[in-house]
Amino acid sequence: MLKADTTPKRKIILATRGSPLALAQTHRVLNTCAHAFPHLRFEIRVIKTTGDKLQTASLAHTDQDSLPSPTAKGLFTKELENALTEKSADMAIHSLKDLPTELPEGLILGGVLRRADAHDLLIYRSPALAEKLQNAVTDWAPGVKSYRGFKRGLKIKDLPQGATIASSSTRRQVQIQHLRPDIRVIPIRGNVGTRIRKLREHPEIDATLLAAAGLERLEYHLFPDGHFTAPKTGSDPAAAQAELDGILGSVLEMDEMLPCVGQAAIGIEIRADDPLLNEICRAVTHPNTQICVTAEREFLRAQGGGCQSPVAAFARIIGHRLQMRAVSFRITPPRWITVEGKLTEAEQLGREAARQLSE
Repeated sequence: MLKADTTPKRKIILATRGSPLALAQTHRVLNTCAHAFPHLRFEIRVIKTTGDKLQTASLAHTDQDSLPSPTAKGLFTKELENALTEKSADMAIHSLKDLPTELPEGLILGGVLRRADAHDLLIYRSPALAEKLQNAVTDWAPGVKSYRGFKRGLKIKDLPQGATIASSSTRRQVQIQHLRPDIRVIPIRGNVGTRIRKLREHPEIDATLLAAAGLERLEYHLFPDGHFTAPKTGSDPAAAQAELDGILGSVLEMDEMLPCVGQAAIGIEIRADDPLLNEICRAVTHPNTQICVTAEREFLRAQGGGCQSPVAAFARIIGHRLQMRAVSFRITPPRWITVEGKLTEAEQLGREAARQLSE
């Protein structure tokens, strides 16, 4: 134990974005760290990132003059990393999927918490809600699209010809259109509540996609019959539940929608040369999650991509072996592969997957 650094006077500042999901994740990290190190003080500092300032724009098609670089890499992380470098914060808490694989000099991915459910969910209106919304329309005219609803258990393959799915994720878009070239994909931005509201208000949107982990961390609950319950906390839980009435969700299996690299994992970025921060991260890191995301991130790094790249990968531990499923839509036709290796060779496995998809 590092006695000089573990006095009650040492305060550890956790830098985070200010979105509800980012704050929920950061509180989870804070509570985990505080439980492991009760003699230390942990404090949250909210920082607005470039990505937060561009919430109304599509990350994949943002005007280049408004960005610090010609890619979407680091839009949700740069300002947090600046705080680490300037020592105005000690830890930067990220949705790991947003953290670039190439980090600034002196910074490292110090740890990861246990991964949550990495599946994506297809979100849509029930037939009853669609009928209710359509009956409330007073200014309908020929050519205006009507609200459509679908029975529970909906999959992408079940959507009608020419349906519209709202998603700003390049990864999701290419997988949707590979499964169903006839489906139209349009951009959508905003938090969970905003996206559900848009689904209710805009008949041109038939469905949207959300990450299961994000909903769980925000305390939404999806039941087996497809209906949701809203968080019991917040300024108006009853209003939040009313917005969810008639909204259904279906889990998309991995063979239908492979997740983003690092999806459902929370990453802790720190200064590499701080012994105490390294000790804290070692104590709170979930080893199996660390092995899996190491393989995925090495695959992405070897592919030269970021969170908006048309690639996907998901690793899991089966017995005493590491298995990873990966796909790249940079090649035509796209190719899915499964690679397997030792738990101690996660980086090599990631590079091997990238090599196979580059052949």
